Order: sequence, then structure tokens, then C-alpha cells
Amino acid sequence: MMRKDIFENLGQVHKNIEAACARSGRDPKEVTLIAVSKTKPIEDLQEAYQCGERNFGENKVQEIVQKQPQIPSDARFHMIGHLQRNKVRQVLPLVSMIHSVDSLRLAQEIQQEGERIGRIVDILLEVNVAGEESKFGFAPEEVLEILMKIHNFSHIRVCGLMTIAPFVENSEQNRPVFKKLFQLYVDIKRKNIDNVSMSVLSMGMTGDYEVAVEEGATMIRVGIGIFGVR
Repeated sequence: MMRKDIFENLGQVHKNIEAACARSGRDPKEVTLIAVSKTKPIEDLQEAYQCGERNFGENKVQEIVQKQPQIPSDARFHMIGHLQRNKVRQVLPLVSMIHSVDSLRLAQEIQQEGERIGRIVDILLEVNVAGEESKFGFAPEEVLEILMKIHNFSHIRVCGLMTIAPFVENSEQNRPVFKKLFQLYVDIKRKNIDNVSMSVLSMGMTGDYEVAVEEGATMIRVGIGIFGVR
């Protein structure tokens, strides 16, 4: 039984992405939608897959371990939640990208494990742009220093930056957050640091992804806007 709401919601999200791109003079092909399937049953992921989605975001390792084998192998899982170092070994073979690298020690663990299994791991550095105490991530002014410590790691590829913006009533309130991260992303890109591609800017969620797209997001993470409230 097809869940019509998921099909319709996905259609609406894609329309909204296209409209935000049109407003900001961008090509919608530059924006990848990550369907945030955390806490959702496998049937919901299968439904989104049938609708053409291939990128799924999870924030718990055990959910990736459980769901990844049940979805066709061309689907890509993204680790978007806080990752504990002792879970790196478990999750690495199952994910295409880790969005939430928030400490040097975690990067070192990923490097070690990547070397062990012979894989170069795509990562994003999580930046706590708004300086919220409840959130993980580097302060914007720490990012360059961290990059200089990890850019030579042989089994890590730094693909860009990620942020979780504050929860706000009005998405416009997060525009300065997205602008600031975009500026940092551009500044780092200009430095042409070896092994740092700065091709991915992961920002924007259900409540504010249109503003994030207008401000340069290349990946947005939408859960409730696709799957509804659990």
C-alpha cells in the first residue's frame, strides 16, 4: 500500500527546492535532498526509495545497521547525528558520508578505521555557527585550525561543512547563520587546501531549508517535511 502522503510531500519539497533555486539564480541539480529517516519504519524508507530518493539521513548508528541491508544497494546512508568514537567501526562500512565530525579525536578514529578497511571516508566538519551550548560542532573560528591538522590524513576526504541551525519559529531568523557558514565555506575553498574539496555545504532542515538553499546549501536534510511527525 503506497503512502500517498510521502509521495506528495516529496513532490512538494522538490518544488520548494526548485523555487528557492529560481529565486537565488541556482540550478536545482546543485542541491541534494537527504530524506531524514531517523525513527521511521523501514517501510517509509522503501516508499521514499520507490519515489526516487536515494539519500537517507540517520542520526543513530543502530538504525543504520538495521535499515541499510533492507534498502537496495544504490541507496546512500548519511550519518547526520553525533557519532561516538566507539561506534565508528560499526558504521563506516554502511555510510557514504559522515556529516557530523565534531572533534579532532573523532577524525583520528575515522582515519584509523578507514586505513584498517582500506577506504577513504568522505566527511563534513560540523560547525556550531550559532554557538548553542546544546549542540555539537566546532566554533567557526576553529575550523581552519582543525583542517590544517587533518587535511593530510590519508583515509579521510574533507568534502565540506555542516551545521544544525537553531530551532526558530520564522526561518528568516536562520538566514544569518546560513550566510556565515557559506562565507566560511567560500573562504576555505579559496585556500585550495590539499585533500579538502569544499564541494558540500549541508545545512537546512524541514523548517528552514528554502532559506538554506537561497544561501548556498548543496545538501538539505528534511525529515518531518517528507515523513510527517512520528
